[in-house]
Amino acid sequence: MIQLYFLSIVCNGLSGYVLYSDDEGGQGEGFKLPLNNPTFHLVLGIMSIVTGVLKLLSPTMDGLPILGDLIPAAAGIISGLVLIFGIYRKNTSTIDAAEGSLENIGSNLLRFRKPLGLGLLAVSLIHFLFPNAIFL
Repeated sequence: MIQLYFLSIVCNGLSGYVLYSDDEGGQGEGFKLPLNNPTFHLVLGIMSIVTGVLKLLSPTMDGLPILGDLIPAAAGIISGLVLIFGIYRKNTSTIDAAEGSLENIGSNLLRFRKPLGLGLLAVSLIHFLFPNAIFL
């Protein structure tokens, strides 16, 4: 569906920009858009996850459903998880944080949020320019 294709590009692009421009103190670089709102991060994270799951279920063009949209769908799901975990991480103190495998995975993903943001921007741009590519 074309709507999911467009929504995937928008969600991946916005998530990439938010993850790349978000600093620890909440001050962004670049256009200085007010995108560091935790509510915006939560809504964008949920939309990215839902769009990623729906892209796995319905192909954009006639072809293999999983193979054709695998990278944008996986990028959307991962970016949504990183955005939601970032909100969780900012709202909990270090004393109250659980020391489990989920905490370790989330902290490792947050450590690489700037390269992940650049990757998301690249995936959304390539997905926009080449809609019929096999893996995009």
